[in-house]
Amino acid sequence: MRPPVAPAGWSRWLVPPAALSVHLAIGQAYAWSVFKPPLESALNLSGTQSALPFQLGIVMLGLSAAFGGTLVERNGPRWAMSVALVCFSSGFLISALGALTEQFWLIVFGYGFVGGIGLGIGYISPVSTLIKWFPDRPGMATGIAIMGFGGGALIASPWSAQMLESFPQGSGGIALAFAVHGIVYMVFMSLGVLLVRVPPRAAPDATRGAPGTAATGPQVSARQAIRTPQFWCLWIVLCMNVTAGIGILEKAAPMITDFFADTSTPVSASAAAGFVALLSAANMAGRIGWSSTSDLIGRKNVYRLYLGVGALMYLLISLYGDASKPLFVVCALVILSFYGGGFATIPAYLKDLFGTYQVGAIHGRLLTAWSTAGVLGPLIVNRVADSQEDAGKHGSSLYGLSLTIMIGLLVVGFVANELVRPVDPRHHHVPAPREPADDTTAHDRRQSA
Repeated sequence: MRPPVAPAGWSRWLVPPAALSVHLAIGQAYAWSVFKPPLESALNLSGTQSALPFQLGIVMLGLSAAFGGTLVERNGPRWAMSVALVCFSSGFLISALGALTEQFWLIVFGYGFVGGIGLGIGYISPVSTLIKWFPDRPGMATGIAIMGFGGGALIASPWSAQMLESFPQGSGGIALAFAVHGIVYMVFMSLGVLLVRVPPRAAPDATRGAPGTAATGPQVSARQAIRTPQFWCLWIVLCMNVTAGIGILEKAAPMITDFFADTSTPVSASAAAGFVALLSAANMAGRIGWSSTSDLIGRKNVYRLYLGVGALMYLLISLYGDASKPLFVVCALVILSFYGGGFATIPAYLKDLFGTYQVGAIHGRLLTAWSTAGVLGPLIVNRVADSQEDAGKHGSSLYGLSLTIMIGLLVVGFVANELVRPVDPRHHHVPAPREPADDTTAHDRRQSA
């Protein structure tokens, strides 16, 4: 499938909606928890077992983005979005078969493995195209698209919950809900497939959005990028920032309940659910807000904010979180906005350092940091909380050690960000355009040979 080139007069502002249609769909992954209780009841699963499809999906997201990034660059965004559409929708349909036949392994395979490939390819599918269309505001452009991934759960959570309530109880109703998801997301994502375009060979003009001059600055291949210290510094930066954010996101409801369990104003289950919704909104808003800010203050400065102020927020929660509910909520919202902002800003940071040549493939390789953090963050918070509970502690004391660990990780990320420098020119790879030679030049070359 050849990448469709935009005709003359094509508006670059049609590309972000195309990217959003894919990211809003695959953002459903953050709403997996809606399916956990009915699956546990219908198939007699434990909480750990019911989390397997989501965990495998996140692992496959990182792996497919890493290994498929070069293919995305080579074949273009329409090919990538088509692959994402087929895999993500097929994952739901396979899961529907698994629920109908009560074969949980099919749900793990469908949603986790097949759907996870759709997550990874779909996540990186519009990145390099958006950066090429918006060289003047790459942070804003990628932030708009990646905002969809953070906000997808705000749509999917109530929609999925309503379906599960309306359909028959048991595995049959779950199968029907999975099937509806697969069909609806197939239609929705097809809008992006049909709408997306790549810019003409010349990059868009920064002021008019029309074809202008060719890309300048460093142009580094994905193979060379992973050999640079800058890549691995950014890998650490992303991993530390995501670990800190996902540590709160994954355990948000029980954490706020535990923090105020021993106070005169305990948190109800409904209030805890509202807190989770607020965190999702902060996650989404941070993706567009902070990434757009990075266009004004620079990528390194905005990561100083994410990591430095993020560590301060964790310190405030650790010291005073159980004394003030507003303080706890505000600090958590800031941390989650940094979590989302980190995802949305990293493609523009990569573009600044490595250029646009294979930025999508480089981004895909960097997302292995997400796979690592997706395991590391929940493991730290849950394992520490379980061990503290076994030691007889309760309330906010369950999280003191894990919060301290998160502060340390953010400091490590801060140091890694400070070590980022421009890429050495020996790593640059600018494909030389092949100029047609005239007859005289060709004759001279043959003579000299």
